[in-house]
Amino acid sequence: MPTERIRRTFTHADEQGNIVESREEIIIKREEHEKPTRGSQFKQKALDKTPTKLKNPSNLQVRVRTGAVYITLTVLCIIASDATTAIYLAALSAICAGEFYYMLRSDAKLPNEVLGIVASASFPLAMWLFGINGVVVMVSLFIIVLLVWYVFWLHARIVDVAVSLFGAFYTGLLMSAAMLIRMSVPDYWGGVWGNDAFAYLIGSKFGKHKMTPQVSPKKTWEGFFAGLVFSMAFWCLFPLIPGVEMNIVQSLVFGAICGVLGVIGDLVESRIKRNAGFKDSGTIMPGHGGLLDRCDSQFLVTLGASMLLIFGNCLPFTFISTGVLF
Repeated sequence: MPTERIRRTFTHADEQGNIVESREEIIIKREEHEKPTRGSQFKQKALDKTPTKLKNPSNLQVRVRTGAVYITLTVLCIIASDATTAIYLAALSAICAGEFYYMLRSDAKLPNEVLGIVASASFPLAMWLFGINGVVVMVSLFIIVLLVWYVFWLHARIVDVAVSLFGAFYTGLLMSAAMLIRMSVPDYWGGVWGNDAFAYLIGSKFGKHKMTPQVSPKKTWEGFFAGLVFSMAFWCLFPLIPGVEMNIVQSLVFGAICGVLGVIGDLVESRIKRNAGFKDSGTIMPGHGGLLDRCDSQFLVTLGASMLLIFGNCLPFTFISTGVLF
């Protein structure tokens, strides 16, 4: 390793007040520059050929690109089959549950992540395989296992049990409602993203009146009403889907309700983040934050949409048997 000697002269006063000149020699070791690897050379060439606009993208461009990949993957899994949809929803639920528990641990909570994540991923799979009866059984088993853990692990507090339970229900149980709708209406997802995206675009461009500045500073009333209009317009397309019996009044009312539920779901997750001291739930989605940041609106919308479609007699649904196996 090459070295370099540096000599410097400085003056100071001694005990008698006389000015004394001193010299100091410093030896600095300098590291040799490593020879670039073939991989780094390839990356540099690719970066040099990248247009300037793509090298320094705006936040909106990053959000659009990440969202495009996410939506494409989701649509492909949903179109493929019920099995791919169930597996995809289980993966989403597990990741969202992991991000939720990570934030709550920073807030002095000690949830059981393993049980919570497994339960969260199991709910959509149970809905697919066994229908609503399977989800009820999974909920019962999860509660029993959590109580056993609470009894035998003395460090656990009742608040830790509550957080473990809520995390799995919030991310997995609500997501299982999406599996319920998938079996009858395979193309409902776009309304959730469209509402969120349209609200973001209008709110960031024209938003001036803050909606809930202490919970979500970027949310505006202009964005809220823009997302509401888009949600109502999207639901007007539902009567065109084969098997869905819905009039225009129901479409507008259901669209408005789901638009409001989407905003509430977003604010709930924002409140959780603020209490835990987080800006984003994770970093898995550049421009959006964590996956929980992307799915927060979807949780309540899927639950609300399933209830509205079923109890509004818009779908040929029966509670007796909806699963693949039973």
